[in-house]
Amino acid sequence: MDDTHTAAATRLAGGTPLTSVIDTSDAAAWTGLDLAVRELVRFRPSTPPDHARATGRRFWWKRNAPPPSPNPSCREPDEPEPAVALCHPDGRIREAALRRAAGLPAPELRPLLPLVAIRCADWAEAVREPARDLLRAAIPGVGPDTIVALAAVVLRMTRRRHGEAARTMLEAALREAPGPVLDALLTGGDRAARRLAYRIAVERRHFSPERFAAAAAADPDGVVQDICADGAVAGVGPETGDEVLAPLLRSPYSRVRAAGVTALRRAGRPGEAEAYLSDRSPMVRACARYVLRQYGIEAAPLYRALCAGAVIPPAAPLGLAECGARDDAALLWDLTEHPQPGVRAHAVAGLRVLEVTDVARLTPLLDDPAPGVVRETVTSLVPWAQRLSVPELRARLGTEHPRHVRVGAFRLLVAHGCPELREIAWSLIDDAEPKLRANSRAMLRS
Repeated sequence: MDDTHTAAATRLAGGTPLTSVIDTSDAAAWTGLDLAVRELVRFRPSTPPDHARATGRRFWWKRNAPPPSPNPSCREPDEPEPAVALCHPDGRIREAALRRAAGLPAPELRPLLPLVAIRCADWAEAVREPARDLLRAAIPGVGPDTIVALAAVVLRMTRRRHGEAARTMLEAALREAPGPVLDALLTGGDRAARRLAYRIAVERRHFSPERFAAAAAADPDGVVQDICADGAVAGVGPETGDEVLAPLLRSPYSRVRAAGVTALRRAGRPGEAEAYLSDRSPMVRACARYVLRQYGIEAAPLYRALCAGAVIPPAAPLGLAECGARDDAALLWDLTEHPQPGVRAHAVAGLRVLEVTDVARLTPLLDDPAPGVVRETVTSLVPWAQRLSVPELRARLGTEHPRHVRVGAFRLLVAHGCPELREIAWSLIDDAEPKLRANSRAMLRS
């Protein structure tokens, strides 16, 4: 709980409406308010007002009398009063507030529903059960203006021991909810609510495959990408055109492209998968090989042709290593001298995949002008660092060398574990290169 929640609780107790004291679309604001009101009331105790009478373990309010607040002088039956009572530390008061809230007209009850959802996970069974009954009766009538805040709170409360019941009610209601209610969640700001809404939208086939494909291709949330891609692919068949597949295949997100490439099999268009054999993503390349293999097309000969062509896609050497044989290492060694840095880097990575390591042949690549090539070379040489010359590695730490060469040399020296390593690290703790400073200090601490 922070000062913001405390201030919100104080303003609520003073009569300010809920919508003015918190951001009602933020689930954390609701749970923070619940805790803050509880602490506020606990440190400002008051006896129950005279319009409440105790009978056993319960409090019952006289007809038309408002629930209590921390300020006994406040007697107006407005929205802040029941909101405070729903968060009260005394379980008897929370229970009585829920029973009173059940009699409120729908327009007055709706702003309180997120607090009712919190009470559905209350530790006290006598509070939980009335809250669940109230939410179960109210949630089918919730409109787009209320569902975003309510769903966000319900999903946040699933982290608590008794929070699943409200989630079950929410999911059941959304499966039958009008389209605008579901659409409000899909465009809302709460991530968990959007994910749930998209899952239910796929179950209900709320959108066309084209709409799901467009959402998968553009949404930055990886979970939503998977959900929408599944919804789009479910509608793919032999008659499917580019209106579904094109957005998936053009997406900047690899998991979405992978779904699009896999869908080419269902669409009966395996030839188009060949263009993705050299995709920058390993997952997309694997999906392309799978689609081709389902139609009896082996990918290795296609990769060899790509690697021997005049224009070589950067990821083609690595793709060849992923499905080729150790005999392909000769072709990859030749590509370590290719003029394109991307081809050189992927050739080195491909040799590592094939478990072909020639320390003497790889060592000159530690001076490559391309950082990516040096990074892949260092990764390949780390298991063989004991075979490297410490004086040569130490010479590469000189400031006349590029940053990536110096950083790579220090990484190999650490892997080597030479006796003078601590001396080398001490010489670099004030180096002008931040990465070297950080790495040397981390090594000395360990």
